Amino acid sequence: MAHIEDNLDRDVDVKQLARIAGSSEYHFRRMFSALAGIPLSEYVRRRRLTRAASEVLSGHGSLLDIAVRWGYGSNEAFARAFKGMHGIGPQEARRTGRALQSQQVLRFKLIVEGSASMEYRIVERDAFRVVGRGTRVPLVHLGMNPAIVEFVKGIGMPTLSRMKELADGEPGGIVALTGNQEGNEEGDHLDYFHGVVTSREAPEDMETVTVPKHTWAVFRSEGPFPETIQFMWRDVYTQWFPSNSYESVEGPSMLHTEIDGDVARAELWVPVTS
Repeated sequence: MAHIEDNLDRDVDVKQLARIAGSSEYHFRRMFSALAGIPLSEYVRRRRLTRAASEVLSGHGSLLDIAVRWGYGSNEAFARAFKGMHGIGPQEARRTGRALQSQQVLRFKLIVEGSASMEYRIVERDAFRVVGRGTRVPLVHLGMNPAIVEFVKGIGMPTLSRMKELADGEPGGIVALTGNQEGNEEGDHLDYFHGVVTSREAPEDMETVTVPKHTWAVFRSEGPFPETIQFMWRDVYTQWFPSNSYESVEGPSMLHTEIDGDVARAELWVPVTS
C-alpha cells in the first residue's frame, strides 16, 4: 500500500506491485478485490481524487494544474470524475468549502481465522468442451442474480432438458462458467455460460466453449441457497488462497449446483497454479 501511495501522482505499475507481493498480476488483482472489496483501479482512482480534493480546498494552485497532476487531461474530465466521487464540482467545492468524500488509505491486518475446514481437491485436467448458451451479466454479491435468472428462464425447459442429455463429463449435469470479469464491484459485468461438459457436438441452437488444460482447485459446500454459493466464492479468495501455496490463474471458473428446496450442494472449480 505504501508503494501505491508513493506513486499516486504517476502511473501505478501493477506488475511491480505483484512482484512486491510475490504473486502474478492476475492473482494480485483478484486477491486485492476480494480482500479490499474494491478493484485496484477504482481504489487508485478514489485515492487520487481524495488527494486532489485536499488541494482544491486548500485554494493553492489552479484547478487545471491540480487536474493534470492527478492524471486528468482537461478541466472537464477532472470535473466529471470529481463530481462523480464527491457529488459536487471542484469549482463549487473551492468556492463553498463544502465537506467532501474521502477514500482512506487501506490497511490490511492479520486476523486469525480458519477454525472451520474447507473441503477441496486438486485436479489436473486436459482441455474439455462445454456446450450450452452464454451471455454477459452484471455482478451481484448477495441474493439471486436477476439477469442470470431471466437468461436461464429464456432458454426454456425443453432446451435445458436436451442440454442435460448431452452431459458426459465431470462435473455431471448443468454447469455455470464465469470469466472475463471487469472488477469486483456490484454491477461490474462478466461472461456467463450455462451448459454441460460433453464430448458431443453442439446442436445448431447451442454454442461450444473450449476450456483449456488447467490445474483446478475443486471446492464443495452445502447450505442455504444462494448464500452458500456466494460465501464459498468469498471464502476461497479471502481464506483458502492466503492459507495455501496456490494462486489463481486467468481462465473461466466453473460451478455445478444441485438445489433441493432451500438447500444447495455446490462444487466450485477454480483454475490455479502452484
